[in-house]
Amino acid sequence: MRLPRLFTRTKAARSALSAPIHGRGGWWRILESYPGAWQQNVEVKYDSVLSNHADFACRTLIASDIAKLRIKLVQRDDNGIWSEVTNAAYSPVLRKPNHFQNRIQFMESWILSKLQRGNTYVLKTRDERGVVVKLFVLDPGLVTPLVSDSGDVFYQLNTDQLAGISEGVIVPAKEIIHDRFNCFYHPLVGLSPIFAGGLAAMQGLAIQNDSALFFQNGATPGGVLTAPGAIEDETAARIKDYWDTNFTGENSGKVAVLGDGLKYDPMKAKAVDAQLIEQLKWSAEVVCSTYHVPPYKIGVGVMPTNNNVQALNVEYYSQCLQVLIEAAELCLDEGLQMKDGVGTEFDTDNLLRMDSVTQMEVLDKSKGIMSPNEQRKKLDLKPAAGGDSPMLQQQNFSLEALAKRDSQEDPFGTAAKEPAEPPAEPEDDAALAAAQQRAATAELLLSFQKGMSA
Repeated sequence: MRLPRLFTRTKAARSALSAPIHGRGGWWRILESYPGAWQQNVEVKYDSVLSNHADFACRTLIASDIAKLRIKLVQRDDNGIWSEVTNAAYSPVLRKPNHFQNRIQFMESWILSKLQRGNTYVLKTRDERGVVVKLFVLDPGLVTPLVSDSGDVFYQLNTDQLAGISEGVIVPAKEIIHDRFNCFYHPLVGLSPIFAGGLAAMQGLAIQNDSALFFQNGATPGGVLTAPGAIEDETAARIKDYWDTNFTGENSGKVAVLGDGLKYDPMKAKAVDAQLIEQLKWSAEVVCSTYHVPPYKIGVGVMPTNNNVQALNVEYYSQCLQVLIEAAELCLDEGLQMKDGVGTEFDTDNLLRMDSVTQMEVLDKSKGIMSPNEQRKKLDLKPAAGGDSPMLQQQNFSLEALAKRDSQEDPFGTAAKEPAEPPAEPEDDAALAAAQQRAATAELLLSFQKGMSA
């Protein structure tokens, strides 16, 4: 097993390669939450945003929903139908991407990197045949895209022991799978949804931190001490220190005795007046909108009254997951250099699974299209003997047979017909002998009667 061909960063290489920057002439564009936020020290702290409950829920929900989908290797047949296959060059690395992650952990790292940083960098490790045998999701903070004067793309990688990188190297683009989205400023630099929802996340954190401090103070709001007349600065400072020491923090709630006309006035707005819950809910909904996640999926907002589970999941899939899934499929196809007619496909059956009643109704209506064994497979049941062909009831006829029927003069047989002669009853030897015996007996009786009359 070998790493891809590595390039040392010589003086010539440094002059030929440059990192993408925002803007022109070496000036970096300041990405602000709103115009003037940087000057006002309104900072969106990346690590703090990651701890916001709505942002955390959206990222982990998306990553886990995609990671749980099994990655299938599929091949197109002569009829244009894609069927699951196995291939010694692709199947092992899809099943076990590297030595310390299974496929679920690997895809979680892939999607989380893309959602948190806007970019996912995957390093490919090949064997002696040049076949990719391991895939490593790299820390986006340790990777820098580089562009040569001729337009070729390279990637500068810093030390990463898990990925087998012991020193800083530069590798060509063919050795890196780069999945990115929201490329607003440069086609090689993706942008995280945190850029748009970070300020709302910080607002939600500020609301929660303020509430935590409020209840740590015994749910007693801050305020001011007022005197009926002017007081010296030294006296004001002494009273303030005394108040902070004896009636705040752990001492909150103790009885204070005020004299000399001093009066305590609370200054904090009430939660109802500040619309605390509405503001916290609004900030969570903004975060959900940047990730395109329906708010009810993370417990924000009201669950839709529509009881069609599949319809809700299809909406979530189409507006949030589909672009991430199809981008990952395409990146894997190109990164593993799959030949034409072979590709990867995420198995979305479990994600879009219907409720049991609807599922049985759909399977019942699929008769004649799906075979019984194909229907049983949808229910995780083993195939049954004789169930490999689609089946229909006998009263269904082909269009050709119906056309032949309609071509007759009387296709429905409604014209009057002459009654047919009843068929002669079959006679056997015993019945014939009995009939002859009865005829002979009648003849003898007739002769006897004539003799008596004579």
